Amino acid sequence: MSEKTPKPQEPDTDVHDDTEEPAFDWMKPQSSSGSSAAASPASAGPAAAASSTVPDSGQAPGQAVTGQPESRADRKAAEAADADPEPPLFADTVAATGEQTRHYSESLPTSALQVRPPEDEVARRNAEREQAAKVKPLGPRIFQVLLAVFYPIILLVLAVRAVTSPLFLWVEYNRPGFPGDGYGFSTDDRMTYGSYAVDYLSNWAGPRYLGGLVNQDGGKLFKDSEVAHMADVKLVILSSFGAGLLLIILSIIAILYLRKRSQGGVRRGLFAGSIVTLAIIIGLAVLATLSWQTFFTEFHRIFFASGTWTFALEDTLIRLFPGQFWVDAGIVIAALAFLAATLTFILTWPTRKRRGLGAKQEGKEENDEAPEEGPEVAGVR
Repeated sequence: MSEKTPKPQEPDTDVHDDTEEPAFDWMKPQSSSGSSAAASPASAGPAAAASSTVPDSGQAPGQAVTGQPESRADRKAAEAADADPEPPLFADTVAATGEQTRHYSESLPTSALQVRPPEDEVARRNAEREQAAKVKPLGPRIFQVLLAVFYPIILLVLAVRAVTSPLFLWVEYNRPGFPGDGYGFSTDDRMTYGSYAVDYLSNWAGPRYLGGLVNQDGGKLFKDSEVAHMADVKLVILSSFGAGLLLIILSIIAILYLRKRSQGGVRRGLFAGSIVTLAIIIGLAVLATLSWQTFFTEFHRIFFASGTWTFALEDTLIRLFPGQFWVDAGIVIAALAFLAATLTFILTWPTRKRRGLGAKQEGKEENDEAPEEGPEVAGVR
């Protein structure tokens, strides 16, 4: 390269004289007037930017504006003005503009749940809810009914067990007015032989227990027909005792269940059972009073075959257990069951205290008095 070769000229990077290119405005030194002018559009917000993009009155309405904003702040303001506002997230969003307030009413996806059903539908639902609240559970009702049904049978079985004992036999033979034996049995003979017959009904011995007994003459004390009938009686007695024991166990289970699941359920079950027992005892007593012989005959026909329970007056069973014995036994059984049912009826009578109404009434009165004393107590505290 020679000296005469012209030197390449450096590009002119001075932008102070280039007033027509807005892209390099940020390289120019800012003056006080320039900074205030640049800050005013930024502070004016979207309204000023929008007004700057609107063509002036000298330009035609259909002609687009070809000029660009003079600064970066102006361009950002124009882009913010062109952007669509984001929709509110919730329907209750409130946008405040000056002193006026505008509520958005955009519906939510679950807005249908807030719609109140018709009045008839509301009334129907309320009626069903109240009816469901009044209906009691089925389990306690079943156990109450079972307890009421089992109770009379249990009382009758226990009364029969009390009669089939040597104690009742001794009382019966020694009471005044009891008919004597016209064939030679003394009271001691009756007590001895009768005790064998009563014991046979409650033990597990076979028919030989009675068939092997002999009288003073050395002959058999009981005939074969008498022994066979006593075996039938034993079967009925042991079956009734077993059924009574089973019902007692079931009644205990029912009582334990009702004590946990139903308040007052045991009382209501026993109260109903006592009423049933009294009705049964009164009905049987009326039938027995009207015709004892018919009642006694029909009772034996229910449990024994015809012809197996009739004997002659000189047979041992009739001499030990005459007709008056069975009348007294029936009276004692009815009296014991009636007395137990009456006591149960009195002890389970549904008074206000037993039903819990007394406690509820006292609680209601205390709640009524509480608002009057409330402010004073609160003031003291």
